[in-house]
Amino acid sequence: MKKRIVLFVPLVITIAVLDIVALAMALYEQNLALGITVLLMLLASAAAFYKIFTVNLTMNRFYKNINSFLTPYQKDALLSFPLPIVVFNQRGEILWYNELMKERVFAGEDSFGYNVHDLFPNLNTDQPCPPSGYGVEYKGKLFTAFPSKAGHEAEGLSVSYFIDDDKLKRIAKEYFSSRPAVAWFMIDNYDELLQNARENERSQVMAEVEYVIETFVANNHGLVKKIDKDRFLVILEERYLRGIVENRFNILDDVRRIEAADKMPVTLSIGVGREAKSIDEGEAMARQALDMALGRGGDQAAIRTKNGYDFYGGVAKGVEKRTKVKTRIVASALQELIQSSSNVILMGHRFADLDCMGAAAGLWYAIKEMGKPVKIVYNEKTSLTKNLYDRLLVNGFEDAFISPEQAMNLAVEKTLLIIVDTHTPQMLESQQLYEACKDVAVIDHHRKMVGYIDNAVLFHHEPFASSASEMVAELLQYIGDKYRINGGAADALLSGIMLDTKNFIMRTGVRTFEAAAYLKRMGADTIEVKALFATTMEAYQERSKVVASAEVYNHCAIACVKEPMDQIKVIAAQSADELLNINDVFGSFVLYYEGEGIVGLSARSMGKMNVQVVMEKLGGGGHQTMAGAQIRNTTFEEVRQRLNEAIDEYLSTMNPDPVPAEPGPVQLMDHFHSPSEK
Repeated sequence: MKKRIVLFVPLVITIAVLDIVALAMALYEQNLALGITVLLMLLASAAAFYKIFTVNLTMNRFYKNINSFLTPYQKDALLSFPLPIVVFNQRGEILWYNELMKERVFAGEDSFGYNVHDLFPNLNTDQPCPPSGYGVEYKGKLFTAFPSKAGHEAEGLSVSYFIDDDKLKRIAKEYFSSRPAVAWFMIDNYDELLQNARENERSQVMAEVEYVIETFVANNHGLVKKIDKDRFLVILEERYLRGIVENRFNILDDVRRIEAADKMPVTLSIGVGREAKSIDEGEAMARQALDMALGRGGDQAAIRTKNGYDFYGGVAKGVEKRTKVKTRIVASALQELIQSSSNVILMGHRFADLDCMGAAAGLWYAIKEMGKPVKIVYNEKTSLTKNLYDRLLVNGFEDAFISPEQAMNLAVEKTLLIIVDTHTPQMLESQQLYEACKDVAVIDHHRKMVGYIDNAVLFHHEPFASSASEMVAELLQYIGDKYRINGGAADALLSGIMLDTKNFIMRTGVRTFEAAAYLKRMGADTIEVKALFATTMEAYQERSKVVASAEVYNHCAIACVKEPMDQIKVIAAQSADELLNINDVFGSFVLYYEGEGIVGLSARSMGKMNVQVVMEKLGGGGHQTMAGAQIRNTTFEEVRQRLNEAIDEYLSTMNPDPVPAEPGPVQLMDHFHSPSEK
């Protein structure tokens, strides 16, 4: 490079001399225009000379540093280094590079004086180079660059060497893009769609569904195989799965437009196994994801990766599709487990509500009739069921309840722990008791959450049931009349059903009324049950204040309770229900302080909005019409802002109807409810 700079010096001097002569002639002939032109040329020559001088000075310093710091062998090694090398100053101007840099990176072109940051925008010289270097691209080729400072800080020189890994990176990209992803597609309301349809209607509906699925898979260059009447196995490449995820599994909407003769829409559940090491592992992950999608109510896609689950969809209301055959089998299995155990402990979730307590009370009385020692874990400080608790104590439940600490002393090798109204360990009244018991049975109706109890010997999960009390009432019918419950237990079960259905309005199916009829035969008193929902005048006044402070934001009523209140959980749940009576409100949200840096949220809807999806964005969960969350280590204002963003994101995906659509931890889902929400 120095030789080239030296060659430019005589040329610049010659041009400068000619400019001076031309300027003298212009002055002699008094030609102003020519004089100005020549003067500008002279200034340009001076600037060029200065530039050459500074570059030469910098190069001299660079070579001087090389001479002072490097041995002759090291200097030869720098010039003949087997990797492309470039030297640039603190402004990014390229001062020197070796022949390999010119040939392999610059494609034989001279690049002296160019700014290295213009050629390689990803190259960051302001921070220490990471061990993996910087991925850069030049004229369509990929390289990895490793920049570092060179010489004294005052000189501001940097050196970077390049590795030509273009082929390796392209092969790696193709490898990861072509990785297979396995998916299971399932028509999750197949039986309900076709049970009353004529034969030609069945063929037409299934033909439309199969056409939509096969077209969708073909457009994404995948393979599909119908395995059963309602199941399809699909294999896709990762590159096409990315596009499907970006479009939020729009096949769910396409299938939902297909209707049976009775106008019931078809809904699809999808489970995807992604990032698996092999096809069989991916298929197993896809099955787990499909189970999770079905456990959350269907009509959605669940993707299982090594990092957990992602969810998309979930806008349709659940269709009751439970069979009594399953209930009968579960009842028989549960009875065998009880008979083979030494004792039984019943436990629900923290902040127990009427549904939780009612389910436990119904089971307690039946198990007591079997002659097995049985106890209900009850936390008097946090329970929201004082009215029901007092009523049970005078109806044969005097020795039914123990504290979580006392229950630990009863956990022995053959103890059976029956968990009701929840299926996640972090929601339990006592997680230590759960860990101490080897045999665990779960009875729950909430939509399945990530991190559910996966070691239960019996997992009775029905997301289409209205309540855990309804599920227990059905199980009791199959356990037999020999172990009949009394009126107090029947009242408790009916109160749980009434709570979760909002007096038989929400999420109520045929099976719900059948369970209520059974409880009425067992002696349930509707007047006594109604009394369990009574509240105090103080609580009623506090609820009125919360409702009065609410604001409407984007079709959602939001109330904030910043001052402390007694029974704030009860008041928040009641207020959220009250706010649904406002016109043009899709959902209601009540924010409140729980103490110790915890902000709680209680969310409700009448079905136009899936509040579970909104709460999941904040780390909570629940049901489509009833959900909530608890957020730790944050401020009230931050939670309100996050809630607004979650509402905006959710409603942006809704159709004008409106029909909600779902995207994809803070710990709690709001499946505890006030005993006086009604």
